[in-house]
Amino acid sequence: MQKTFIKTAKLSLILVYLVIIAGAVVRMTGSGMGCPDWPKCFGQYIPPTNITELQWQPFSFFKKGEVIIVDKTLQIAAKDFTSTAQFNTANWETYTKHDYATFNATHTWIEYINRLFGALAGLATLVLAILSLKYWKTRKTVTILSWAIVFAMVFQAWLGATVVYSVLNPIKITVHMVMALAIVAMLLYLIYSVKETSIVIAKDKKTKQLIIVALVLTLLQIVLGTQVRQMVDDQADIVGETAKHLWLKNVTVTFYIHRSFSILVLLLNAYLFFRIQKLKLGLTKIKWVLTLLLLEIVTGVAMNYVHFPFGSQTLHLVLASLLFGVQYYMVLELVNTTKRDKTL
Repeated sequence: MQKTFIKTAKLSLILVYLVIIAGAVVRMTGSGMGCPDWPKCFGQYIPPTNITELQWQPFSFFKKGEVIIVDKTLQIAAKDFTSTAQFNTANWETYTKHDYATFNATHTWIEYINRLFGALAGLATLVLAILSLKYWKTRKTVTILSWAIVFAMVFQAWLGATVVYSVLNPIKITVHMVMALAIVAMLLYLIYSVKETSIVIAKDKKTKQLIIVALVLTLLQIVLGTQVRQMVDDQADIVGETAKHLWLKNVTVTFYIHRSFSILVLLLNAYLFFRIQKLKLGLTKIKWVLTLLLLEIVTGVAMNYVHFPFGSQTLHLVLASLLFGVQYYMVLELVNTTKRDKTL
């Protein structure tokens, strides 16, 4: 039972990270509005592959809820009907959530895959919550947290819908990202609290405080990074995809704060590495932290000086989310060590 629960929790965590990766690809390719409605995509469970599927046709059958594009507007079939020789507005309702009505097959399928991963992650967390009922009599917190994750996934899906309805509002995108990291943290807490471990971690109050500070700085960097990314997107819209060397020409103060903070984060984690090694605390994951952090800086430098090589933006965000997860797990190791010492 315990092994099945932990495996399901880890699978859920992997799927959530796949959603983060897919979301990063969506942003990199500008596919955020590939599906202009929600939860379906152009009113379909399997999205169209050609613009002809979204065009009105005479003497054709349309199902209620089916979406077509007419005069740069989204039109939704109000009922099941067969069209006549002329377009009849009485059979259609204009989509009013926003006025974005553009079809790009590549963008549509990238966004669809992102949503598909989200649905799979949601299903995995639901299975996890059902399995957690076995813990209700012995460890109620496990069951409560498992179901809290399910509700968090539902809330995250709603946030995704608001992002679409707002036509990719930057603040809502940031909140959407932070919520994904919150779900990662909840799953990591669940995994750590249930699994049995023989690893001995020596407690050290100052190290714990510094790791928490490092975690907060990483989260702040991610938030700042989403704002920098929006600035880059705005510049890209102005100068075009072929002028990547101009994307950072007119930067905001947020960019300089984000870049300067990376130095502070690196120095703090380097100090933590030497402190943990010197005190022999047993926190081996600090090596992963430094590795991820160095790769994060490399991708940042590449975007700045090599003009955004393909995949660098996606990798930059994914590395940051992995860094957050590893740092949070280290906090759990130190905090739970203190708790065990109090009970012995």
